[in-house]
Amino acid sequence: MTVWRLLIVLCLVVNWSATGWIQPLLADSAAPLKGKPAVYEFGAKTCVPCIQMQQVMAELKASHGDRVEFRMVYVDENRDLFLRYRIMLIPTQVFLNAQGEEVDRHVGALTKEELLRKLKDLRLID
Repeated sequence: MTVWRLLIVLCLVVNWSATGWIQPLLADSAAPLKGKPAVYEFGAKTCVPCIQMQQVMAELKASHGDRVEFRMVYVDENRDLFLRYRIMLIPTQVFLNAQGEEVDRHVGALTKEELLRKLKDLRLID
């Protein structure tokens, strides 16, 4: 069942890129990074692992939001970011440094501890 969902998302992304149809960004996803590193969580509101990642992102935003931007990016609301970052599967986390450059990415859900360890390994937090 999950494979079919991922296949559908992949087909939609390819279709959107081929037609050039791009919906405007949400204000919070399009906002500048304010000189902080960022984690973009690409997903969908109906994807079970993505819903789990929403909770992880919310918890880390509460504890580390002063040092890192945590942003949820949904496929149905932010197609241009999905295309720009060439997201093929969800959930995908894209890690950006303070200059907005991609430094790493991960496909699949992460626990709070795994995401925190990833941020430390990438030296995005102390």
